[in-house]
Amino acid sequence: MALIVSVLLLLAYLSVIVDPAKAWFFTLFGLLYPIVFPLAVILWVWAVFRRSRMRALLTVALLPSVFFAGRYYQLSGTKDTTEPTLKVVSYNVGLFAQGGSESRLATADSAARYLRSLDADIICLQEFWLPADTPVEPWIKRNFPGYKPEYYVFTGKNGRFGNITLSRRPFEGKGKNTFEHSTNLAIYTDIRLDSAVLRLYNCHFESYNISIPALVKKDGAVEETEAKMRRSITERPRQVSEVLKGISQASVHSVVLGDFNDTPLSYTYMRLLHGRKDAFVTAGEGFGATHRSLWPMLRLDYVLYPSELAAVSCAIDKVPYSDHYPVIASFYERSHE
Repeated sequence: MALIVSVLLLLAYLSVIVDPAKAWFFTLFGLLYPIVFPLAVILWVWAVFRRSRMRALLTVALLPSVFFAGRYYQLSGTKDTTEPTLKVVSYNVGLFAQGGSESRLATADSAARYLRSLDADIICLQEFWLPADTPVEPWIKRNFPGYKPEYYVFTGKNGRFGNITLSRRPFEGKGKNTFEHSTNLAIYTDIRLDSAVLRLYNCHFESYNISIPALVKKDGAVEETEAKMRRSITERPRQVSEVLKGISQASVHSVVLGDFNDTPLSYTYMRLLHGRKDAFVTAGEGFGATHRSLWPMLRLDYVLYPSELAAVSCAIDKVPYSDHYPVIASFYERSHE
């Protein structure tokens, strides 16, 4: 058992450097890390207590987790007490389909009231939805007075859906990445802060689109699920490459946030983290999981920021309007130090 767990841990570590487009199944080992890591810790304690020879193997397998475990869970500690000057929210609102007895439009209004209460400077939404006969801009102006919107939505028979960035700070540029053969996308806005302009990428990378009830009940669901996972896992690296190409060509530094549909032990996360810091790792507390299902295993939503900012706090708010939870991060500009 200890040998199996140790091998699974080592394969999970490798998932951050192996391109899923070439070996898609490595991503699955990264997904298993929140299960395998605590199991390895339990086995290590048992091995130490029993003075088993397996303790050396488990110690070696656990050592890299010094760098990885904090991406899933943060102990309380000394935080930066500088007064924040910028508050950012990233929230996959799940097409407002999780409102229980409420209609989706009623859930949208409830979520908007909640988001207004956060008093954030910038709000980034993924999987935003409105009925096809409801214009987007009037709805935004009614629900988010004082915010300037930039958005890109697809319109189909089931409604309008896409990404929206709302800001109280001035915009100085904008653009989008719509991905081939996908309704996922990234939009970017150049936002004027007090002493700098930063590009903010609001991303929603390829989703798994897996239904657990269908997996249990539907004939052929296992094969269909495998195909969906393979497609999702191999598409994300290409989408990330498009965003990173735009980042490399920009004359300003970038904040990258949104629903990455990948865990902290993934090729996607590590590529996007390069040159940036993770707000939750820097200033979060407790579990960082952002998805309601299988909580606290799935951390899929992030706010990654450049050196021009310093994170003061980062919270995951467990509100009921979506299958995701919002990430709420506060910063100050380094020039204010």
